[in-house]
Amino acid sequence: MRIAVAREVDSSEPRVAATPDTVKKFKSFGADVVVEPGAGIKSGILDAEFEAAGATLVAGAAKDADVVLKVRRPTDAELSGYKRGALVLAIMDPYGNDAALAALAKAGVVAFAMELMPRITRAQSMDVLSSQANLAGYRAVIDASAEYGRALPMMMTAAGTVPAAKIFVMGVGVAGLQAIATARRLGGIVTATDVRPAVKEQVQSLGAKFIAVEDDEFKQAETAGGYAKEMSKDYQAKQAALVAEHIKKQDIVITTALIPGRPAPKLVSKEMVASMRPGSVIVDLAVERGGNVEGAKPGEVVEVNGVKIVGHNNMPGRLAASSSALYARNLLTFLETMIDKKEKQLAINWDDDLIKGTALTRDGAVIHPNFKPKTAA
Repeated sequence: MRIAVAREVDSSEPRVAATPDTVKKFKSFGADVVVEPGAGIKSGILDAEFEAAGATLVAGAAKDADVVLKVRRPTDAELSGYKRGALVLAIMDPYGNDAALAALAKAGVVAFAMELMPRITRAQSMDVLSSQANLAGYRAVIDASAEYGRALPMMMTAAGTVPAAKIFVMGVGVAGLQAIATARRLGGIVTATDVRPAVKEQVQSLGAKFIAVEDDEFKQAETAGGYAKEMSKDYQAKQAALVAEHIKKQDIVITTALIPGRPAPKLVSKEMVASMRPGSVIVDLAVERGGNVEGAKPGEVVEVNGVKIVGHNNMPGRLAASSSALYARNLLTFLETMIDKKEKQLAINWDDDLIKGTALTRDGAVIHPNFKPKTAA
């Protein structure tokens, strides 16, 4: 059983799919671990550290591997070097990328999309969306603080009092909750909104105030999987009016709203941006999916009438060492379910809910029910 840790070819991706600690665990399962030279440099991991953990440095490490660990979906050029039947674990970004999924199938690899991990208790330690969003929420507040020209906590000094910053978090998933917690730790006055009623208590438990139109539709606004539903136009209008009035008074706004498989919902209009005071900051964590904020640009900090709209790409990658450590652990715990430790070989249970939920391709075909090519009636 040969496990390869590939170096990311995308220059904007600093994360790596393994750490010396996870390499040691793979070795204890009887695996031969090969790492591409320089794979961990941007995450602060030297080649020598991988070697000390028992890995071998090999250029083109994935060539003969049974398992390939990556952060991002492999490109066509990378796939050409993988052997047929190899397991490939990565963040595959499958929605709207039919051609890329077809390429994975054509290459004959067994591709697993880590972001499709079922949100069940057994899979919590494998949940990539949660591990990476947690750090993104933290980093959003740090970036907002860096762009904001004032202190966040209230400060009482002999020269006068500095008021606490008012911080509004829109979308209270994992990223939003961490943003709230971080903003509170830094001394901000925090409010938050979400269409899911279940998060109201979570927001309040962190010391923030919950803002929402709490009508009958609001009470039904959550899927069985715990995600936010898309709301009616009527509800969106009522919520937008409430938010518009609230945003006028805020110093920092952080948006985190995403709906799987759809463009990010627009939450902050250009009129709302214009209503904010000069010096205010908006951080759009959904900018790579179309953005929650009108005027946000991927990879840029845009200034509109003195209001900064922060649209950094790959927010978890801005904390590469921490995010790599968590992501590598996600991969380890998932791959461990596919290894027979007694026989020291791969043994995939295709009836396992974790496998069925994440497997995209197998035997030259796209097999995931959400992404199978549509056939003519």
